[in-house]
Amino acid sequence: MSKLTLMFIYMIIGNVMAWFQLQGQFMGGRFAHIMKQDWTVVVLGIPIGWLFWRSATLSYEYFGAVWNIRLIGFGVGTIIFAILTMSILKELPGWHSVISVILAAVIIMLQFANLK
Repeated sequence: MSKLTLMFIYMIIGNVMAWFQLQGQFMGGRFAHIMKQDWTVVVLGIPIGWLFWRSATLSYEYFGAVWNIRLIGFGVGTIIFAILTMSILKELPGWHSVISVILAAVIIMLQFANLK
């Protein structure tokens, strides 16, 4: 598996876990009760931190710079947040949020525009 593919896999898994870590408290039922506990947030922070760290390492090895992971990470995080918030919390974005998600996708695509 290529470094770029692994970078995206780690980044997506990390963002999904981070979404549940931070937004899980707003879900209903027993799950929300668990996600409101301090220990849950702390325990989830370890694998999330490792996933993002590993993603950054792979990005640097692929691109040779740190800017790419910052901008790709922002774009992927915004898209993951939008998908999970709409599908799980049933919050539909306003027009300004839709434009932001589109711009996030453009930011990701731009990072590949200058590759040689």
